[in-house]
Amino acid sequence: TPGIVKSLLVQKDRFKLNELVLYDNNAERQEAVGVIVRHVVEMFDPELKLTLTTDPEVAMTDADFIFAQMRVGLYAMREQDEKIPLKYGVVGQETCGPGGLAYGLRTIYPMVELIDYCEKYAKPTYWIVNYSNPAAIVAKATFRLRPKARILNICDMPVAIMLSFAKMLGLEKYNDVDPVYFGLNHFGWWTHLYDKSDVDRMPELKEKIMKFGLAASHDKHHSDPSWRHTWENFKEILTDFPEYLPNTYLQYYLYAKESAEDMDPNYTRANMVMDGREKDMIEQAKLIRESGGKKEANLNLFNAFGDFIVDVACSIAYNNADRYLVIVENKGCIPQMPYDAMVEVPCYLRKWGPEPVTIGNIPQFQLGMMMQQVSSEKLIVDAYFEHSYQKALEAFTMNKTVPSAKVARKILDKMIEANKGYWPELH
Repeated sequence: TPGIVKSLLVQKDRFKLNELVLYDNNAERQEAVGVIVRHVVEMFDPELKLTLTTDPEVAMTDADFIFAQMRVGLYAMREQDEKIPLKYGVVGQETCGPGGLAYGLRTIYPMVELIDYCEKYAKPTYWIVNYSNPAAIVAKATFRLRPKARILNICDMPVAIMLSFAKMLGLEKYNDVDPVYFGLNHFGWWTHLYDKSDVDRMPELKEKIMKFGLAASHDKHHSDPSWRHTWENFKEILTDFPEYLPNTYLQYYLYAKESAEDMDPNYTRANMVMDGREKDMIEQAKLIRESGGKKEANLNLFNAFGDFIVDVACSIAYNNADRYLVIVENKGCIPQMPYDAMVEVPCYLRKWGPEPVTIGNIPQFQLGMMMQQVSSEKLIVDAYFEHSYQKALEAFTMNKTVPSAKVARKILDKMIEANKGYWPELH
């Protein structure tokens, strides 16, 4: 959140704010984040009106844009999402595999609640720009429940990877390369990368990656030690499947067994974040509070991908029709995929929403993987609406990270216990 606010204020000449409101239903966390955000505002735009509230009516009234990044259950539940699958030798990851399915079921209702607040209080032309994970499951469910909601689901992982691509090509920004890409959230492939001279830099980039590996992203978040292994795996994926450049999350599906074996079941990514980025945020807030605001925040703690969300909002607000990778209903842009599948493709962003680029037919290998993942996601959404244990079991079994139905059932039963009060009751 402080990183996004910093990006907004650094770019205030192109995206001028009249008022900024921080909304959270967790007052304690709101206060800690608010201390840092208030400090950032004082540094970059002290005249800006800043409001902190836990009242949705105060937060949403007359809002133009709502930037949403919610973590239902906080890091304690993320820890369960990661550690329960690992007990059974399955990938423990917050958006992929069983952990992603569990997190998705927790997030559907709170996201619909947010949409309803916006419908009731915000301007009729509001847009929710959603970073909340797992984006594909959340998008699928909200489109079914609130089909007319003005919500755009985005992900910064392609941006992080494209920043690495750009740096390796001697370019500065993630959008110095114009991508042709198809896939699902955390599950896709680049087929071309054009620079501003309309030259496809993909062949050159492949050669560099095969020689040197993929350079780690240059932001703080994706440079954490736990991410280094992910960047190193990129070359392995490209060696085995050289046609396209992969999204790094494909490692969990292509090498599920090896990925699980590389993870520590007692100290997962959730623990690393709690002991790292989360702890840093709390300590920064304490330093600022105790110094009466004289202690300057270490803004390097926060990732740089606020720039992406600001770019997206600008394109919508001013009808720029800039082209970005976002998550939308397929509606025929990949003809072999279901019409209502939530796909991640290049889109031109207009005032009235995204206009997807037509991708056309895709190779059988990628199609098969995508259909399996889409089926798993659709089944977990069906389980939510039908309160169906059977559909949830099918969703877990269908997921490529899970080796068998027996393992799927064991993980699902443990997930049901851990998610009491978050999931609908499954029968």
